[in-house]
Amino acid sequence: MSARTTALGTRGVRRAMLLAVVLLIIGIGGWAIVANGNRRGGETRAASGPATMAGMSTSASGSVTLTAGQIRQFGVTFGTVDVRVLTAEMRTTGVVAFDETRMAQVAARVGGFAERLYVNATGQPVRRGQPLLEIYSPDLVAAQQELLLARQLQRDVGQGAVPGVPGNSTDLVAASRRRLQLLNVSDGQVDEILRSGRVRRTLTLFAPVSGVVLEKMVLQGQAVMAGQQLYTIADLGDVWIDVQLREADVASVRTGTGADIEVAGLTGRVLKGRVTYIYPTLDSTSRSVRARVVISNSSGLLKPGMYAIVRLSTPSRSALAVPASAVLRTGERNIVFVAQPNGELRPLEVEVGRTAGEYTEILAGLAAGQRVVTSAQFLLDSESNLGELMKSMAGQAGAGDEGTAGAMKDMPGMEMQGAKAPAASTPRR
Repeated sequence: MSARTTALGTRGVRRAMLLAVVLLIIGIGGWAIVANGNRRGGETRAASGPATMAGMSTSASGSVTLTAGQIRQFGVTFGTVDVRVLTAEMRTTGVVAFDETRMAQVAARVGGFAERLYVNATGQPVRRGQPLLEIYSPDLVAAQQELLLARQLQRDVGQGAVPGVPGNSTDLVAASRRRLQLLNVSDGQVDEILRSGRVRRTLTLFAPVSGVVLEKMVLQGQAVMAGQQLYTIADLGDVWIDVQLREADVASVRTGTGADIEVAGLTGRVLKGRVTYIYPTLDSTSRSVRARVVISNSSGLLKPGMYAIVRLSTPSRSALAVPASAVLRTGERNIVFVAQPNGELRPLEVEVGRTAGEYTEILAGLAAGQRVVTSAQFLLDSESNLGELMKSMAGQAGAGDEGTAGAMKDMPGMEMQGAKAPAASTPRR
């Protein structure tokens, strides 16, 4: 009974294997029929030119031809290859700062006491020549008395002068006047002392520049020493903007480079400035170089400490260039679509240089006067690649059948007759 069961199982396994082989042969034959039909259809399409999804016509060289309606439909625009002055543009940030050349400090040149403050608050605006404070100083009073005594001596010597003997009292008056000037007493104040013949009890200090008081370090009645700083005044008519330049961009910026400045507190306004100085050192931490932009602030809208966005533009050399949007960068090569006289748009590989602003330098591949596509390049590139792909598929369709037959030959237990018969048959109509 067991032998019979074993024989039945063996026959069942053989039948299953035979059925599987038959199904495999039928499947391969059907695939060969479909491949043969596709090959013939591909040859027909290759003869008439590859079809495109967008309705464009492409040639074997990858050129794309568009009608006037398609140019409008796809938004294709054109630019010109020309020799242009390249302008290097960069965008950076900066902070509004005081103009150090317009700042001044007021210090006492004599020791004494601050008897009266005319400017007594930080941030108060002052004008050049405006009185700031009065200082009482015993040394100053003594210097004034010496001036009056020298003048009186000059008069007495002049009245009782001995004939032939020169007097030296004039030198004493000049020396006394000079001493008061060194103590920061103005010529007008000295003349007033000589005119009135009276000693002034206090010395008035005046603002050396116009601006605002940044620091006030004196109080009324306070004792002050010679050389002590009393006020710091800054003129905000012009301000600086300290910008940070990347190490790679330093060569593109020079003294005189124009700057367009936008400040967060002045939305929609673009201010004009100019680079006046580039610092000679590099910050090793941020790998950046500081530059100084000077901008007029006659309206007083710019406040030191404001954050600014700065765009720097530096005209450089002339070069053959195209609009930057005309160059299609694939990673391995740079493609530009050039308009031909017959209406074709031909893809050309070009060698590009640096990009400055809106233009890219062309080192090789184009000539001045040619028209290039500046928009919809990705659509044109896809159509060009599709045309080349269809041509390649049409040429390799026949080789696919031979490769299939070779693969079947290597399969054990298969006969080639079963594979060749379907390939020779013709599809039904």
